[in-house]
Amino acid sequence: MIRRATPADVPAMVGLVHELALYEKAPELCHLTEQQLRDALFGPAPALFGHVAEVDGAVVGLALWFLNFSTWEGVHGIYLEDLYVRPEQRGSGLGKALLQTLAKECVDRGYARLEWSVLDWNEPSINFYKAAGAIPMDEWTVYRLTGDALRTFSA
Repeated sequence: MIRRATPADVPAMVGLVHELALYEKAPELCHLTEQQLRDALFGPAPALFGHVAEVDGAVVGLALWFLNFSTWEGVHGIYLEDLYVRPEQRGSGLGKALLQTLAKECVDRGYARLEWSVLDWNEPSINFYKAAGAIPMDEWTVYRLTGDALRTFSA
């Protein structure tokens, strides 16, 4: 079952995000806490949204997303920050169902696009996304300011 996340899901969702960080070979970079995720999803002005995949009452997958905006299209879109399904549930259709739920959210709200990033080495995910009809944006390179570089540049 795919449904919108609730405050009761936060502990399981944080655990899944940490599992994703381990899968992506960077667990030391993941510092998300339950309070941070609760505030982001359910605080006074939420800017993060989430869906969960549930099997037999247990949260086994998630999609965390936020709105972006296309100035060329003049409408919002969804940026998928994290999509993760526990290894033992992969191949069951839950990842596809989570992604389809976000696609439906876009269509129902008149959003122009659903986008996300994927690590170059993550062939299973790349193949999954291509099978869904997604295309890589190879002509674009992601840039990021963080940590000391962010603080230095802001000064």
